[in-house]
Amino acid sequence: MPGVSLAGRSLRLTLADGGTIAAEFTDGTVAWSATGALDEAGAEDPYDAVQIREGVYFLNLPLESREREALTIVWSERTGRAIVTRSRIDSEKVAGEPQVKQDFTAATVDGAEPNGEVPAESRDLIGMRNIYRYSPEHLYEHVYMSTERYAWQNLQGVQRGHGDMDLSTVWKLDDGLYLFCFREFRISVASVWLHDLGYNLMTTGIFLGINGAGESEHSRAGGHIYPLGVVRYPDAQPV
Repeated sequence: MPGVSLAGRSLRLTLADGGTIAAEFTDGTVAWSATGALDEAGAEDPYDAVQIREGVYFLNLPLESREREALTIVWSERTGRAIVTRSRIDSEKVAGEPQVKQDFTAATVDGAEPNGEVPAESRDLIGMRNIYRYSPEHLYEHVYMSTERYAWQNLQGVQRGHGDMDLSTVWKLDDGLYLFCFREFRISVASVWLHDLGYNLMTTGIFLGINGAGESEHSRAGGHIYPLGVVRYPDAQPV
């Protein structure tokens, strides 16, 4: 989906943990500060923004002020609610653990009257099986196994035949809008996506990982979603 400029706009969030984020946008950069866990007195970084729906935004800061980190914010002007995701690369890779870690916090948009459900972890995608077309050469299948894991396989592209089951997290922002994040074991990469599983059936996301030179790398992505079906468990449920 095409990027949008937030030049001239400001965004202020109050996080569920008591912290705050304040951001002032120009055409290509954002001046921001934060209290609480982020603890940022003031920084200026580039940003990418996509309007997912009317009044719903996906904002990513591929941080230059902080090495090996990204800050992603999704919010709805209709509900006045947001989700803040902080992705960061550990200094060393530890066997059996993803090297890229992620934290999630619900927030409210200052100046708006919050309404609807508070964003939180969701079980709605468990049992869902979708195909994601990222480009004419990139086609992947996802199966959402539990609140902690999803399975993927590559159907078309350089990874054709490859697959794995990795750690994942799903939060619900609003009706049909789900923040989906994964953290891979085999390679040092994590991703943040906002799936629109309503009428649009599109997704926008970012990756944070380590490239072949051992440097942190930020990249954008997006695609179309093709639902294949949903499995419902009759009794015992996944975690």
